Amino acid sequence: MTRDGSGTPTATYRLQLQPRFPFAAAEAAVPRLAGLGVSHLHLSPVLEAVPGSAHGYDVVDHTAVRVELGGEEGLRALARTAHAHGLGLVLDIVPNHMAVPAPEHLNGPLWQVLRDGPASPYARWFDIDWAEHGGKVLLPVLTGPLGEELGRFEPDGGVLRYRGHAFPLRPGTERLPLPELLDAQWYRPAWWRVARTELNYRRFFTVSELIAVRVEDPEVFDATHAKVLQLLRDGVVDGLRVDHPDGLADPPGYLRRLHRATDGRWTVAEKILSGDERLPADWPVAGTTGYDALRHLDGVFTDPEGAAELTAAYRAFTGAAPDRGGDWPATVRRAAYRILTHELAAEVERLVRTAGRICEASHLLRDHAPWAVRTALVETMVRLPVYRPYAVPGTPVAPADAALLDEAAQQARAAFAVPEEARAVEFVRDAALGRLADGPDHRDFCARFAQTASALRAKSVEDTAFYRYAPLLSATEVGGTPDRPSVTPAEFHAFCARLQRDWPATGTVLSTHDTKRSADVRARIAALAEHPGAWAQLMDRLWDRAAAPDPHVAWTAWQSAFGLGTPDARRLGPAVLKSVREAALLTSWTEPDAAYEAAVADFVAAGPCGPSYEALAKLEAAAAASIRANTLGAALLHLAMPGVPDLYMGTEGLYTALVDPDNRRPPHAGEQEAEPAGLAADKLLLTRTALGLRRAHPEWFGAAASYEPLPVLGPAADHCVAFVRSGEVVAAALRLPHRLARHGGADGTAVSLPGGGAWQELLTRHVYEGRLPVSALSDGAYPVALLTRSR
Repeated sequence: MTRDGSGTPTATYRLQLQPRFPFAAAEAAVPRLAGLGVSHLHLSPVLEAVPGSAHGYDVVDHTAVRVELGGEEGLRALARTAHAHGLGLVLDIVPNHMAVPAPEHLNGPLWQVLRDGPASPYARWFDIDWAEHGGKVLLPVLTGPLGEELGRFEPDGGVLRYRGHAFPLRPGTERLPLPELLDAQWYRPAWWRVARTELNYRRFFTVSELIAVRVEDPEVFDATHAKVLQLLRDGVVDGLRVDHPDGLADPPGYLRRLHRATDGRWTVAEKILSGDERLPADWPVAGTTGYDALRHLDGVFTDPEGAAELTAAYRAFTGAAPDRGGDWPATVRRAAYRILTHELAAEVERLVRTAGRICEASHLLRDHAPWAVRTALVETMVRLPVYRPYAVPGTPVAPADAALLDEAAQQARAAFAVPEEARAVEFVRDAALGRLADGPDHRDFCARFAQTASALRAKSVEDTAFYRYAPLLSATEVGGTPDRPSVTPAEFHAFCARLQRDWPATGTVLSTHDTKRSADVRARIAALAEHPGAWAQLMDRLWDRAAAPDPHVAWTAWQSAFGLGTPDARRLGPAVLKSVREAALLTSWTEPDAAYEAAVADFVAAGPCGPSYEALAKLEAAAAASIRANTLGAALLHLAMPGVPDLYMGTEGLYTALVDPDNRRPPHAGEQEAEPAGLAADKLLLTRTALGLRRAHPEWFGAAASYEPLPVLGPAADHCVAFVRSGEVVAAALRLPHRLARHGGADGTAVSLPGGGAWQELLTRHVYEGRLPVSALSDGAYPVALLTRSR
C-alpha cells in the first residue's frame, strides 16, 4: 500500500490524543484503521501542552512535541508505522493562543514577559495593552480578592509562589517586603472575577487561561511554526487543520503566509460559516473543516413540518419568553447583549479606548463621546449575523463584508434618540472596515473589532443561545441554524454542487471533538421531528411523573436521554449540568446556584436515568425506522459527497456521545475489537465499503470528479436523496420514512440510474438496471444504496 505525501487525502480519521491515548496507542490502531479504508490519520494538537490536558489546545511550547504523548520520537514512530500501512498524517495546529499555565514557567515566552515586561523580546508575542494597569499584565488567578489572599504569597528566591502558581520576580526586587514586591512586578495578580472588566490581554473567547498570540508578526509566526514546518519537511506530517482562524488579526494574511511556508500542503481551516455565508474565495486553503457540510447532512434528514410542530410544542411546554428560548432571533440577541456587557466587557472597553485615541487625533471625529462609541459598538456587534468581517486598513474591503456591516450599522442607529449622536455608528462601521486611515490605532481597532465579534458569536450563539433554545437539540450544533433545521434535497444538491465546483478538497464532518452531540445521537433526536405529537404527549406525562426543576431542563434532559439511548447518569448528568450553566438562565459557571444545580442532578438521576427512562421505549420503537435511516443515510452521504470526509474516532460504528468531556473519552481496545451487531454492524459495513471505494478510485471523488443529482420520479420523490459521482458511483438514501409510511409508501417511485446498463448495489449485491425503486430502500435490508456499474 503506497501513499502520496503531498496529495489530497481521500478520507481522514480523527484521533483525540491525550496521556491516556498517546502516540503508542495510535500506532497500535494503525493496521485496523488502514483496513478501514482511510488515507490519513488526523491528529489532535501534538505540541507541548499543559500537563494532563485531554485536548492539547492549551499549548505551552511550540518547539517540542508533547512528552506525555511519547515525544517527538513517538510521533515519528507513529508516522513510520502509518507510512508502512499506506497512511499519512494530518496535524491540528493552534496559531491563535497559548496557555497561561500553573506553574507559569511552563510557558517560557510568557514567563520572560512576566519577568521583563514590555522590554522582553517576547513581549511582541502577546496581545497585551501595556497602557492599562500602570504597564502591568493583569493575571486573574487569585481565588479571592487580593486583600484576602496576601498571606498565601510566598517569595522563594527569584520566584513568587501562590497556591499552584509560580511567578517570576523582576530582577532586583527579590528582597522587597511583600506589598512593595507585588507592586514592583510587571504583572498584577488579581481576583479571577475582575477579568471580566479589567483584563488587558487578548484571550481565546472568554477563557483567561488562554492568552492570544500575535502570529501576524512574521517573527512570531516563524518561531511558533518552526517545529510543525520541520515535521512537514521531514515527511512526518502531510497536511494541516488550522484551529480557530477567526481569532487572528488577519486570517487571510496568516493563511497566505502558511500556504507559502508549507509549499501549499493540503490545509483546512476551522471557519464556522453562519447560515448562507460563503468561505472567502481568496483563502489559500482546501476549504473548511466541515461544519457547513454537517448542517446540510443533518438538515436533509430532518422533517420540516414535524420540526415546526415540535417548536410549537416546546413553546407551549416551557412557556419560555421570546428572548429566553421562545424565539431564536430574540434569544440570540439577548444572549449577545449579555456576553458583551459581562464576559466581554474588557474587550469592549479596549475598543472604546482605541476609538477614543482615533477620535482625539482627528478634529472631524473628536466629539464622538465614549458612551456613544460604546453604544454604537455594542448595537452594531449584536446585529452581525456572522462571526466577523475581514478587513485590513489600506486594502479594499470585500463587498459582502461591507454590506453586512452597513446593514448592522443601519439597524444600530435605532438605539440613539438623537440622530446626530447616532453618527457614532458610522464611525464604528468605517473604523471596523479600515476605511478611516492606516495608523497603528486604526489597524488595532479594525483587528480587535473583528476578533471581538468572533468571540461574541461563539459565546452568544454556540455557548449560550444553543442551550436556551431547545425545540430540537439535533439542530443546535456548531454552524447550525436552529430556527431553520431542515434542508430540502434540492438545497442539499445545490450545496454539494457548489463544493465540487469551488472547494472539491474541503473537509466534511459529522462528529468532532467539539460537536455538542455525536452524529448518531443527533440522528436519534432528529427522528423526533417525525413524531412531534407523540413526543409532546410523552413530555406531558413525564412532567407529571418525574418532577423537574423547570420545564426547559425537563425537555432538554429527556431529549438528551433519548439521543444517548441509555440511562447513564455518569454521562447524562454532567451534560445536562453543563447545558444549564451555559444557558445561564437559572445558574451559570460564574454565579452558580448550588440548590438549583442539586435539583437538576437529582432530577436527571431519578427521571431520565431512573425507572421513568422506560417510558421512552415505546417512542423509540416507533421511531426505529427513522433512526436507522437517519444514521445510515447521513453516513453514506457524508462518505460519497464532494470533499474529504473526516471520521471522528469510533464513528465507523455506532458512536453515541454528548458534549465534552463525554466526546473526548479515549477509545478502549475492547470497544475497538468487539464484533458489532445490528445497526452498528450495518454502519461499519457501509463505512468500510464506501471508504474502500474512495481509496480504490480517488478519481471518482476528487477535484476532477463530477457531482450530479439524480432524478427521483414518482409520488414519493421527496423521500429519497440520490446523486452520481463521475458517472461511476451512485449514492441513494431514504429520508423521512415515517412520514412516507403515513402517506402510502414508496410504490411507484424510483431513482433514475444514469447511462443505461446494470448497476450493482455493494451492500446487498443486488443488480439494478435503469432504475432503483425507492421501495428497495424503504422495505429492503438497508435504507441506503451504494452502487457501481456492473462490469
